[in-house]
Amino acid sequence: MVIIKIIYILAKINNQNNNELMIRPNFLKQGDTIGIAATARKISSIELKPAIDKLSEWGLKVVFADNIDKADNQFAGNDELRAKSFQSLLDDDNISAIICGRGGYGTVRIIEKLDFTKFSKKPKWIIGYSDVTVLHTYIHQKLGIETMHATMPINFSYNGKDTISTDSLKSALFGKAPQYNDIEGNERNIIGNTDGILVGGNLSVLYSVRGTSFDLDTDGKILFIEDLDEYLYHIDRMIWNLKVSGKLSKLKGLIVGGMTNMSDNLVPFGKDACEIISEAVSEYNYPVCFEFPVGHKEPNIALIMGRKIDLIVEKEKVQLKFSDRSS
Repeated sequence: MVIIKIIYILAKINNQNNNELMIRPNFLKQGDTIGIAATARKISSIELKPAIDKLSEWGLKVVFADNIDKADNQFAGNDELRAKSFQSLLDDDNISAIICGRGGYGTVRIIEKLDFTKFSKKPKWIIGYSDVTVLHTYIHQKLGIETMHATMPINFSYNGKDTISTDSLKSALFGKAPQYNDIEGNERNIIGNTDGILVGGNLSVLYSVRGTSFDLDTDGKILFIEDLDEYLYHIDRMIWNLKVSGKLSKLKGLIVGGMTNMSDNLVPFGKDACEIISEAVSEYNYPVCFEFPVGHKEPNIALIMGRKIDLIVEKEKVQLKFSDRSS
């Protein structure tokens, strides 16, 4: 009987990851508490001051993970401290959401040290982008729970007068399904309409977890990718890895966000990042849009990962509409 129950649970999670809607954490309300985590690069409480002010304006209480202000070379403390500090936020019933203070590198070093047992029974929003893609992917593949790809506290200080990024985060956190109706078109876009569950994140991070137990399943999904500060031939290598492994062939759509601050060698690669990706997916028949305003750029609008979306790619504009149906 126990074996049958385990098989049922595993099958249910697999179905959520492939066909069904994922589990949705509760949205926030004024008076709730949000935790600021540091799973990768170090960050100081001084750098977090603009974010504290902004989150407080939204009516939220803010708490820090224990490793804020800690450092182990570039990391926010050693692996054990970062894992223990994040685990404390995961397990705290008084915390309704966790936003990572910044990205960088290092979340993959602690992912297998974390215990998501309590989190899976009472999910909360996990928020961030870049290196936080490790958490998005793990939580989607292992647990079938929605997460939020959005701006992070380190960015709040230079969001400045352009509040699109933080406004979209607030709106999504407090329960309004994002509707982006007038995203500027791009000459490389492949026109069409589609719908499906949105997955993905930072291309380099997705590439780095290939072959792991939480390698991203893209079949029947709409994939989002973005990246920063990579050599163009690295982009080519990563996108062709996804192509030859079948990760691109069964997509329902592809959204390419910012490919920001790309580098080249003395002998030029000959194509920019968007051209590289466009070439790799040219044989497929699903809609593709480029330069979507998400990633290491401004604005960096909020996406609910694991949520079903409608993607409409037209010549002059792109529309991305999130379903507000519950799981």
